[in-house]
Amino acid sequence: MAGTFSQIYIQIVFAVKNRDSLINPSWEEELYKYITGIVQNKGQKMLAINGTTNHIHFLIGMKPTCCLSDLVREIKKSSNAFVKEKKFTKFNFQWQEGFGAFSYSHSALDNVIQYIQKQKEHHKRKTFREEYLNILNKFEIEFKDEYLFEWIEEN
Repeated sequence: MAGTFSQIYIQIVFAVKNRDSLINPSWEEELYKYITGIVQNKGQKMLAINGTTNHIHFLIGMKPTCCLSDLVREIKKSSNAFVKEKKFTKFNFQWQEGFGAFSYSHSALDNVIQYIQKQKEHHKRKTFREEYLNILNKFEIEFKDEYLFEWIEEN
C-alpha cells in the first residue's frame, strides 16, 4: 500500500505586539502548555517551546497536510484569548502580525532544541531584533525592513 512519508521540522518565531514585555515568568509555562495543546490537537508534534518576555520560539514536527499559516493563526488567536481569559496581565496582550518559519533537517534538531531551551540566556547577550535578523541572514531570506516586525528601540 502506498503512503506518504515525510520529515518536516519547522521553527516558528513570533512576538508580542509592539514587542511589549508582557509574558511573565510566573505564567509563561502555562502559556507554553496551552500552545503545545493546540499544536497537538491539530495533529502536529511539539518538540520544543520557550521564549522571553516579548517573543516565543517553538519547533514542531509537521505533517505535510498541515497548513502552517492556518496553524499559526489558530495558535495566536486562541492563546490571545487564553491570556485574556486567565487575566495573566492587566495590559492588552496581543501577538504581533506575522511570524518567522524556518525549516531544519533531522540532524539539526538537537542544536535547535538546545537553542530554544536557552532563550533567556541567549537574550542576555543579544536583542530579539539582532537574533531575528541573524536568522533571516543565516537562511538567506531577502527582506525589507518595513515588512519586518514593528520594532521599538531596545536597550
